[in-house]
Amino acid sequence: MPHITLRDVTKEYPPAKRGGDPVVAVDGVSLEIERGDVFGIIGYSGAGKSTLVRLINALEPATAGSIEIDGVDVTRLSATKQRQMRTGVGMIFQRFNLLNSRSVRRNVEYPLEVAGWKGSDRKKRAVELLEFVGLADKADNYPEQLSGGQQQRVGIARALAANPAILLADEATSALDPETTDEVLDLLAKVNRELGVTIVVITHEMEVIARIATKVAVMERGRVVEQGETYDVFTQPQTTTAQRFVRTVVRNLPTGDELIELRSQHEGRFFTISFTDAGASEARVFGALARAGVDFNLVYGGVDSIQGRVYGLLTIAVRGDAAAVDEAMRSIGSNVTVEEVAA
Repeated sequence: MPHITLRDVTKEYPPAKRGGDPVVAVDGVSLEIERGDVFGIIGYSGAGKSTLVRLINALEPATAGSIEIDGVDVTRLSATKQRQMRTGVGMIFQRFNLLNSRSVRRNVEYPLEVAGWKGSDRKKRAVELLEFVGLADKADNYPEQLSGGQQQRVGIARALAANPAILLADEATSALDPETTDEVLDLLAKVNRELGVTIVVITHEMEVIARIATKVAVMERGRVVEQGETYDVFTQPQTTTAQRFVRTVVRNLPTGDELIELRSQHEGRFFTISFTDAGASEARVFGALARAGVDFNLVYGGVDSIQGRVYGLLTIAVRGDAAAVDEAMRSIGSNVTVEEVAA
């Protein structure tokens, strides 16, 4: 059984003006999130991704469809049962949402205080979690004394206080600089790996998906337009929206003025070469061309690592006798796609 299952989930809001149509924020979304996944949901502003995460946590009611956690449809639970359900779902936010009047330790204790834990048990649990997130020495500090990355780590510790099985991260790194983002993503990976927590990551940054998500769903205008294993979506994006996101991380194929400029700088025929980690490598590609005795230059693209797996997308300029060039491109071998770029 999937850990989280969404079936034809829709969320509508009242019309912006009298007599208008309802505003559809989420439109017929179906997803299955397995236990232990790090599942990314990516989309541009207004795609409906943040609304979707609030529906999963029953912070807002769905207009239609069902949302199951461990086989229980949370849309049919009473308000009391939904509050109980939320104790098993932690949430971290873009702006940290820490209480400035409380110390770091007491911020982590807060959800346990609300849940009625004894003071000694709250303190023990908070100390354990601050050690886990690397902030044991900041327990008596206040949020304003911490950096943004440290505040987000406190937010993660607080979200883990009640031992949730699910963690929802809504744009958790978009207010952070790149180095701090890496630290927070490493911590989320640790939460997933060591605690076995299922994580749903809401983001508009494809770099975040590449670093941490095992699977991804791409949203546009309230709908999921593409979903699958992260590596598959990166290497073979099927929709325009997914292709736009992938281009922000992977140098894709040169087009338009960029291609014209490259042709003005490099002689020869242009080819694109793409390969995955199924037995191919940049060294094998270049080695085959060198053995064929043709001159070539890498003019665009490169090799990326996605979830620890290699993906290469190269554009090369090849010079030499036409027949020799054709034979050289054939010699590259299996698990490689070669296409000539039209002049």
